[in-house]
Amino acid sequence: MARVLFALLAGLVFGTGIALAGMANPAKVLNFFDIAGNWDPSLAFVMGGAVIVTAIGYRLVLRRPKPLLDTTFHLPTNRRLDVPLIAGAAVFGIGWGITGFCPGGSIPALGLGQSSAVVFVVAMVTGIALARLARHVLATGGTSRTA
Repeated sequence: MARVLFALLAGLVFGTGIALAGMANPAKVLNFFDIAGNWDPSLAFVMGGAVIVTAIGYRLVLRRPKPLLDTTFHLPTNRRLDVPLIAGAAVFGIGWGITGFCPGGSIPALGLGQSSAVVFVVAMVTGIALARLARHVLATGGTSRTA
């Protein structure tokens, strides 16, 4: 139960920060990408602040022998650049550039009642499901075992 409450608290802090910074507004995000026009550098400051907080947080937390609410840290071990990683990053970037939403900003936008966020989140969840299905099909060679 404590893990769920801490996850909820972390999500609320993150969502509040995203909303207060204006990053749940797709026009503000798209203006960051409009270098030749109505450029708004505020996204770079938000991202820079997040990188600083994360770097400090990781240094403090990883000094502990284990997390507060788990038996071990679950850190990625794969450091290879592979096709799924590159393709995922490309799709993420293209989607962000077209819509002005990233996954982190779309959820608070749902709470702000933005209908475009609903369309984005539905498309995002559908894309995740299709990617998982494709990975499963490729891993099993298209065969499926049912009991």
